[in-house]
Amino acid sequence: MKKQKGFSLIELLIVVAIILIIAAIAIPNLMRARISANEASAAASMRTIVSAEIAYNAAGWQVGGIPIGFSVNGSDLGGVPPCAVPTATSTCLIDPSLAAAFGATPKSGYIFTYVPVQGAGGGGTNVDFKLTAVPASQGQTGNRTFFADQSGVIRAIQGPAKADATSPAL
Repeated sequence: MKKQKGFSLIELLIVVAIILIIAAIAIPNLMRARISANEASAAASMRTIVSAEIAYNAAGWQVGGIPIGFSVNGSDLGGVPPCAVPTATSTCLIDPSLAAAFGATPKSGYIFTYVPVQGAGGGGTNVDFKLTAVPASQGQTGNRTFFADQSGVIRAIQGPAKADATSPAL
């Protein structure tokens, strides 16, 4: 009588079935963890941008003798390192990858939108700003949208609706 070497087909099928069951349990948890991490990153990025905007405003940047106030574009807060000489359009207050997230390039699954608000008399001075972060793919990269302004309060709302100044604070 010869000894059999290896595994039978039934044994292999049982092992594969067990692996598939474990994967079916683990993958949804992994996706939830990824969404949670993306949302935490978006909230932290919002705090970084708001801090940079306040620093930008406090620096007193001017164009033609007129104070700019808050930046004209969110990407003005970034720049190409090493940024030895900051200018009004390249300050290196935030990371270049975060500055690139304004527009169509997502950072950690979120796309950031920045809108400056000029004073009542115009004149080119930005007295306020509106900052939003929207998931690049709702339900896959994030479930919440974020909003912030010059007050520094980060606000969030669940679902596809955009967060605004009336949304609950984090």
